[in-house]
Amino acid sequence: MKQFSLQIFSVRLTLGDQYWEAEGTSIKKAQHSAAASALAETTLPKPTARTPRNTGRNPDGSTHTMELNALCLKLGKKPNFKPIDPYPGMRPPSYNYSVRAPGPYQRSMYYYPFPPVGPIIYHMELSVGSQQFTGKGRTRQQAKHDAAAKALKVLQKEPMLQQSPMNGEPEEEENLNKSEISQVFEIALKRNLPVNFEILKEEGPPHMKSFVVRVVVGEFVGEGEGKSKKIAKKLAAAAVLVELKRLPHIPSVEKKLPRIKKKTKSIIKTSPEYGQGMNPISRLAQIQQAKKEKEPEYSMVTERGLPRRREFVMQVTVCGQTAEGLGPSKKVAKRNAAEKMLELLGYKVPQPQPPKPTPVKKSCDGRKVTFFEPGSAEEASAGKSPLESP
Repeated sequence: MKQFSLQIFSVRLTLGDQYWEAEGTSIKKAQHSAAASALAETTLPKPTARTPRNTGRNPDGSTHTMELNALCLKLGKKPNFKPIDPYPGMRPPSYNYSVRAPGPYQRSMYYYPFPPVGPIIYHMELSVGSQQFTGKGRTRQQAKHDAAAKALKVLQKEPMLQQSPMNGEPEEEENLNKSEISQVFEIALKRNLPVNFEILKEEGPPHMKSFVVRVVVGEFVGEGEGKSKKIAKKLAAAAVLVELKRLPHIPSVEKKLPRIKKKTKSIIKTSPEYGQGMNPISRLAQIQQAKKEKEPEYSMVTERGLPRRREFVMQVTVCGQTAEGLGPSKKVAKRNAAEKMLELLGYKVPQPQPPKPTPVKKSCDGRKVTFFEPGSAEEASAGKSPLESP
């Protein structure tokens, strides 16, 4: 037998004037082993732990813009962002374009020494109702988040969010999973108020549509604007939902449930006429269940006959009584045993109905029978014998 020698790799790791050697069955394993020894034995200062890049963000991954959208949805307001940063290549209007003498390389009579362009700072203006906020950042997205963070600090102090519900009851947890449209329809159904949604305006190019939807619930009206009909409808429902929740609470009236009498089932199932058109095996099992007694037990007694002409004998036991059934298959023998057990228990077994006689067609010996109307020419000609023909 051939024996294969295992290949071993040696690696040396050098850090300054220190070095470590390690071996392994692969170069990668040897490198890892040497690095582990160096970390444990080195006298050099170890690097500090690096801070993760997502420091300062929300742990759940939501941004200030997302929180602002959710808050404005509760308040029934719409945030509008607008960039206000100038063109990045513009110079301040007070900059002096001086004229200088040409240098060693004469390029032009006038030389405009532009200062180096520093880092670009973007500005974003946020409007929420009548309030305006300004944010800035290295990118437009950062400027947008900065403006949203400033708006959150102000809008979270709104009296609508600080006050308790008008009905004097805590907000139900089930409403948290329901949309504003569903809540509007539920309140309207309880107070018997009609609900009507109507599209007021549809404008903008096909890829940037803007819809305005109005909802009327009784005497309350709300409007919403969004990029789709669904969003506009939801914002309109949120606007009118604030007014509907201020209505006084409706006292709940408990309805008495009608009394339902239970019918006894054993009277029908234990009667001798029950289940005459049913399979005897199922009928016997249901009768035993109605009596609350043990279900029938089936067992095969014997199997006899030639391979192509088998006969099976099945036995059924019910409350100490036994009956046997014979048939060309186990299923038929089991059915016959159940029928005999039903007879022993005093139940009627339906008798097989005789088959309907099939109509027998009488032959006419190949002769054709023709019928004519009385007085017709065909009857007169047919009534003449061949001897009477002219």
